[in-house]
Amino acid sequence: MTDGTPSANRAVLTAMPVVVMAVVALMDLVTEPGVGFLPLVSLGPAFASLVGGWRRTAVIGLVALVLCVGLGVYDRLFEERRGFAAMASVAGVTGVGIAAALMRSRREEQLASMRSIAEVAQRVLLRPVPRTAGPLRVAVSYTSAVAEARIGGDLYEVVASPYGVRVIVGDVQGKGLAAVETAAVVLGAFREAAHDEPDLVGLGERLERSVARELEGEKFVTGILAEIGARPEIVFLNYGHPAPMVVRGDGTVRFPEPPAYALPLGLGAHGGEHPKPYRVDFAPGDQVLLYTDGVTEARDGDGSFYPVGERAPLLKDPDADRALEALRADLARHAGGPPHDDAAMLLLRYHGHGDGKPVPSG
Repeated sequence: MTDGTPSANRAVLTAMPVVVMAVVALMDLVTEPGVGFLPLVSLGPAFASLVGGWRRTAVIGLVALVLCVGLGVYDRLFEERRGFAAMASVAGVTGVGIAAALMRSRREEQLASMRSIAEVAQRVLLRPVPRTAGPLRVAVSYTSAVAEARIGGDLYEVVASPYGVRVIVGDVQGKGLAAVETAAVVLGAFREAAHDEPDLVGLGERLERSVARELEGEKFVTGILAEIGARPEIVFLNYGHPAPMVVRGDGTVRFPEPPAYALPLGLGAHGGEHPKPYRVDFAPGDQVLLYTDGVTEARDGDGSFYPVGERAPLLKDPDADRALEALRADLARHAGGPPHDDAAMLLLRYHGHGDGKPVPSG
């Protein structure tokens, strides 16, 4: 029994052709010639085509053909047509296996090329956030719900602007390439407006206009904006997004709610409350976790949602990246498998000298 890892499974498949041919040869030698095990030698090249290249498949096929001839002579099967039928079976399976191996190799090359393009797209869309920005230490975690994908409909960014450090975490309605395109629009607008708009409300209005131009129908983007300036506080502007988790230095956990709930980005034309900025104390030793609903809506086997507030002690590690990785691993254990929705987490830590003064930026 294997340990279930891809490398172990591949090792088993790699050894399978030789094992199968050896077993067939042994069974043929210990049984009567009329039993008819000889055509099963063709299983060797058949298994070889699953993981090996066409050259390896051809070599295994040649070995199988030689083995077939040897056993056929031993069993005196060439005195009748069964020996030649077994040889034809081995040759036919080998030919088909070589063709299959060639097609699989081409598909793997195409997949590798697409993955490299996806990695470039990831670096352009979700650029690595700075580890430090002003008085902050920053860590990020992103898990896409799409198999083999690195990016999806969740988005995040950290920008050091003339007005302070500005942050966005958002969640695009839907999944797939359409969600990625919308995320690119939001991030592009945020990166430009974060340097131009003097206040968070103006920044949000710029994002609303950009998203409204691009989206059609009832599509939308939930998002939360945050700004950390010279004062020991953080300002939030919430567009229908889950409330941030604030973890104080003493371990106290809060989920500060906005004074008025606003519609997500892209739905401003439908009326409703405009988002109002709200301030929360943010001093050295405090942490803020911004996340998408892929975190809080992850369910375990019993259907229970992930209790992110109860998991705040996992963020005690002095290293922000290790702390967030511990939370991500715990989330994966809770879900018990691949996520059903994109899950992004951005951890902000307010750090300072021993006297409590913020560390200067730069």
